[in-house]
Amino acid sequence: MNERILVVEDAEAILDAVTDALAAEGFEVEGVADGTTALALAESEPFDLVILDLMLPGLSGTEICRRLRAESPVPIIMLTARDSEADRVLGLEVGADDYVTKPFSEVELLSRVHAILRRRELDRAGDSTMRRLGGLSIDVVKHEVLVDGEPVALSPSEYKLLALLAEQPGRVFTRREIMQHLWQSTYVGDQRACDAHVSSLRRKIEPDRSHPERILTVPGFGYKLVAA
Repeated sequence: MNERILVVEDAEAILDAVTDALAAEGFEVEGVADGTTALALAESEPFDLVILDLMLPGLSGTEICRRLRAESPVPIIMLTARDSEADRVLGLEVGADDYVTKPFSEVELLSRVHAILRRRELDRAGDSTMRRLGGLSIDVVKHEVLVDGEPVALSPSEYKLLALLAEQPGRVFTRREIMQHLWQSTYVGDQRACDAHVSSLRRKIEPDRSHPERILTVPGFGYKLVAA
């Protein structure tokens, strides 16, 4: 069955262009123009991916993303017209897996869509290893994470990042390596997005993300996971 994608965009020209491009790729596409309708649809029907504008009538894209992420692991790509690092970081922190800044090319967006869906299939085919490191327990089949014995809900990208770091505890992963892993692509875009993903993950697994004990920064190189 073809993957189902929900596109939420209030600019009619962009909505039509994106839905047409996705349909031409063989996806089953639903397009809506306001946040309230989008949230109701996403909560009532199954989708494999949501493409979500930041600025919407009704509910904002960030609020929709926050609510969806509280109840669903569906991958989310955020669209934003603002060329602002703060907006990109906000989108990632509320649970978006990726972002695309307007104006964007259809080729770029389709590349991101295929990368996320490919990553989702690879996640589903993961092995049966249970990874443990200090107070962290990661079930790579069920995609469940315990922190000091308590379950935590991670977005797909947060989980993917943690699982990568846990494969080789103590090893320093560069920002480029991390973003290539998250996108399953040699194209990594703005590597500062890596810092936003790490910050979001720290918020959920660190006792105090301003003084991290598990995911450590190695200045000039990247990040590593250690037992705590």
